[in-house]
Amino acid sequence: MPRTESKVRDLIAGDDGMRAAVEIVLDRADDSDIKWIDVKDELSSGRWGRLIETGVLVEGEEGFQLADRTAIESGLETDDSNTDTDSNVALETEVDDDESSWSTYDKGAGVLTIGLFVGYSWKPLRDLIGNVMDIPLGPLQDLLPFYAVVMILALATGLYSTLLQANLMDMEKMSAYQSRMKEIQERRKEAKEEGDDDALDAIQDEQMDAMGDQLGMFKEQFRPMVWIMFLTIPVFLWMYWSIGVGANAEAHGVLGTLVLPLVGEVAWTDSVLGPIQAWIVWYFLCSMGFTQIIRKSLNIDISPSAS
Repeated sequence: MPRTESKVRDLIAGDDGMRAAVEIVLDRADDSDIKWIDVKDELSSGRWGRLIETGVLVEGEEGFQLADRTAIESGLETDDSNTDTDSNVALETEVDDDESSWSTYDKGAGVLTIGLFVGYSWKPLRDLIGNVMDIPLGPLQDLLPFYAVVMILALATGLYSTLLQANLMDMEKMSAYQSRMKEIQERRKEAKEEGDDDALDAIQDEQMDAMGDQLGMFKEQFRPMVWIMFLTIPVFLWMYWSIGVGANAEAHGVLGTLVLPLVGEVAWTDSVLGPIQAWIVWYFLCSMGFTQIIRKSLNIDISPSAS
């Protein structure tokens, strides 16, 4: 398999001692499975773990076996051209990492989003944003009942939230993060069952190194959230302003009443779920429903799958 050959070359390029490790398992794994106890005198637990992690060794009936002996032997036959290829792959990986980091626009949107949060508690900013947002939304409120306006806003926010998550989150990168963590956990479980303390220590060190993956996953998840909040907070502040939520606030426009499932007719500012007011419940019911419909219609899945 060409991929196994590439994995072997990458291992050798990243660690000079991995060539000897691969040669050892090739020599020991003839026609039977190989176990850690068979090679622990010649092979460190860290390099043994790397061979399993990268798929050079795969699980067998009583231990581990070679994924593909021919491909592994081909991967050991490195030359200058292979070295150049490995260097190019490393360079491309470095570029990909740079591209996945937050851009200046992302950071700027994050700063502005923090500033917009002030509008929830500071009336002058809320009034300013409310009046600005009322320019496009005011005519819509004059034409439709307010509950229908909230439905349209929920549809719009659900649409751009789904599209932002689908386009700004690197699903392949997140799947790789999850796959690595899952693989480490499986190896840790196997080592614990076999009572292999050396392998457990090596896996523990690897888990500590993988903490950077958790940070990378968080950054990938939070990047679209910044843009979603940047676009959604002004919508919420307009609803605050229009409904008249908060101290010394007054409603702008005709609101009427709202009929909620299992609750009945309520005013927009009535509390229906503890302190949660009716308008928030109505918005989130519409938003969740429309978001599911949008994802199904556009065939968008924002859940990374670990393989």
